[in-house]
Amino acid sequence: HTAMIMQGVRKLADKEPGRAPLIGHLPVDKQYLYAGGILVASLILAAGFTVYSAIQLDNRTSYEARAGDLKVLSQRLPLTAQQSALGDATAFKKLAEGRVAFQTVLTGLTEGDAEVPASSGAARATLEKISAQWKTFDPQVALILSQQKNLVTLNESVKRINALSSDLQEVAEQLGSQLVDSGAGVREVSRANHLVMLSQRMPKNANLLLSADLIDPVVVLQLETDTTSFRDTVQVLMTGVASRSEDSMLTLEDLGENMAEMVEAVGEVLANTQPLLQSKLAANNLFVGSDTLLADANQLSQDYQAVGGAGYLLAALFALLAIGSLVVLGLVNINETKSRARKSEEENSRNQEAILRLMDELGELAEGNLTINASVTEDITGAVADSINYTVEELRSLVRGINNATVQMDQAASQAGHISESLQHASRRQSEGIEETSAAVVSLAQSVQQVSGNAAESARVAEQSLAAAEKGQQAVANAISSMNGLREQIQETSKRIKRLGESSQEIGEIVELISDITEQTNVLALNAAIQAASAGEAGRGFSVVAEEVQRLAERSADATKQIAAIVKTIQSDTHDTVAAMEVSTQGVVEGAKLSDAAGQTLAEIGSVSKTLAGLIADISSATQSQAESTAKVAETMQDIKTISVQTSSGTQQTAESIGSMKQLAQDLKSSVAGFKLA
Repeated sequence: HTAMIMQGVRKLADKEPGRAPLIGHLPVDKQYLYAGGILVASLILAAGFTVYSAIQLDNRTSYEARAGDLKVLSQRLPLTAQQSALGDATAFKKLAEGRVAFQTVLTGLTEGDAEVPASSGAARATLEKISAQWKTFDPQVALILSQQKNLVTLNESVKRINALSSDLQEVAEQLGSQLVDSGAGVREVSRANHLVMLSQRMPKNANLLLSADLIDPVVVLQLETDTTSFRDTVQVLMTGVASRSEDSMLTLEDLGENMAEMVEAVGEVLANTQPLLQSKLAANNLFVGSDTLLADANQLSQDYQAVGGAGYLLAALFALLAIGSLVVLGLVNINETKSRARKSEEENSRNQEAILRLMDELGELAEGNLTINASVTEDITGAVADSINYTVEELRSLVRGINNATVQMDQAASQAGHISESLQHASRRQSEGIEETSAAVVSLAQSVQQVSGNAAESARVAEQSLAAAEKGQQAVANAISSMNGLREQIQETSKRIKRLGESSQEIGEIVELISDITEQTNVLALNAAIQAASAGEAGRGFSVVAEEVQRLAERSADATKQIAAIVKTIQSDTHDTVAAMEVSTQGVVEGAKLSDAAGQTLAEIGSVSKTLAGLIADISSATQSQAESTAKVAETMQDIKTISVQTSSGTQQTAESIGSMKQLAQDLKSSVAGFKLA
C-alpha cells in the first residue's frame, strides 16, 4: 500500500502543483509544521496503542485463566466439602487449599495485584455478584474446617467400631455355643443370641450415621439404646452364668473387655453427632449453591473475552493517519520545490545552467538516494539547493521515523503473537483439565448408579430373608406342637410299661409262691413214698402215685424256674425301657425349649430384616438422588468444555489478526525501503 502511495506522489510531482488538502491555503512553513506534527503524533499514538493492546491482551490471558480457576474451584469445593464431612483428613487439606485459592483469585481480580490491574466494566459487575455469593459460601466452608478434629475423630471411631464388631460378634457366638453345651436356660441362650444381633446392628448404625446425607434421630437413639442394652445384657449373663461354666465365665470377661472398647468408640460417635449434622448441612448448601457460582464464573469469562479488542484497530487507524500525513508533507514539499523552480525560471533564464547542474545532482535523489546533498553556491540556485538539502534531511528523518515505527510495530505484533500462543496453550490445558474432570464426574455417576442398584438388590434380599424367617418361625411352632404330642405319647407309653413292670413283679411273686408249693409238694411226695414203702404191698399203688406227684413237682419246679427267669428278663427290659422313656421325655422337653428359643430368635431376625429392608430402601432412594445430581454435574462440565473450545477458537482468530497486522508493518517498511539513508 505504501509503495502505491509513493508512486502516486511521484506522478503528482510530474503534474502541475496543487494545494495540499486542508492546509494548502496556509504558508509553507505552517504546512510543514502541521503535517510534521500530525505525522509524529500519529506515529506516537500508533505505537502507544499497539503497546497498550499487547498489555491488554496479556491481562486478558491472565483474567481468563483466573476465571477458569474460579469455575473449577466452584465445582471442586462442594465435592471436597462432602468428602470432608465424612472425616477424610486429606479432603480437609484440599478444602482449605481450595478456599484460600478461591479467595486469592477473587481478591486479585477485584483489587488487582502484581500481574493484573483491578477489573472494570462488565467484569466488575459480575465480580461483585461472585463476591456476594462467596460471602455466603465462605462461612459454610469455614464451618466444615472448624469441625475437622471432631469429624476426623468420628471417622476414626467408626473405623474402630468396624474393627471391633467382628471380634465382638465372634466372642458372642462362642458364648452362645458354650451356654448351649453347658445346659443353660432358654433365656440365657436367647440373651447370648441378642448380643450377636447387637454386635451386628451397632456398626451398621454407626456407618449409616457417617454416610447418610442427613442424620436420622432414630438411628442415633437406637445406637445409644443398643450400647446400653449390650452392656446390661453382659452384666446379667455374668451374674447368671458365674456358677455354671468356667469357660463361659472366661468368654464373658473377654466379651466385657471388647465391650468396653466398643462403648468408648460409640460414645465418641454420639458425642460428635452435632458437628457431623452441621457439616453435612453446610456441605449440602455448598452443593446447592455451586451451580449459581459456576454460571457467574462463566459470565465473568465471557466478559474478559471482550477486553483489549479495540486497541489494535486504533493503532492501525493512527498508522494510516501517519501515512496520510507523510503524503501531505511530500505534496507540500513538491509544491514548494516546483514553485521555487518556476519562479527561478521566470525570473532569470540565465540560471538555466545552474538549474540543470542542480537537477543533475538531484538525479540520485529522484531515485530515492537520501544520502546526497545539493551543492550550495552563490548562484540563485543556492537557496533552492539549501531548501532541497533541508527537505532531504526532513525526508531522511521521516523515513527513519517510519522505519523505527515499523520495527516497533513488528516487535509489538511479535510479542502479541507470543502472548496469543501462550493463551492458546493455556486454553488447551484448561480444556484437557475440564475433560479429565468431566470423565471423573461421569465415572463417579456410574459408581453411584451401581451402588444404587446394589442397594435395591440388598432390599430384595432382605425381604426374602424376612419371608424365610417367618416360614422358619411357623416351622418351629409346628415342631414344638409335634414335640409336645410326642412327649405325651412317650409319657403314656412309659406309664403302661411301668404297669407292665408291676404286673411282671406280681407274676414273679406268684411264681415264687408256686415254687414254694412245688417244693412242699415234692417233700410231701417224698414222705408219701416213704410211707408207701413202709406199708409194703398195700402201699405199692400209693407209691406209684407218690412218684408221679414227685415227677410233676419236679417238672413244676423246672417250669417255675423258667418262668422266674423270663419274669426277671421282662422286669429288666421294662426297667431299661422306662429309663429310656424318661431320657426321651427329657430330650423332647429340651428340644421344645430350644425350638421355642429358636422361634423367638427367628421373630427377632424377622423384625431386624424388616427394619433393614426399610433402611436399605432409604439408602437406595438417597443414592438415586445423588446419581441424578452427579449426572447434572457431568452435563455442566460438558458445557464448560464447549465454552473452553469457543475460547480457544477466539484466541486462534486473534492470533490470525495479529499476523495480519505484522504483515501490514512489513508492507509499510517495504514501501520506504527504496530510500537510501546511509
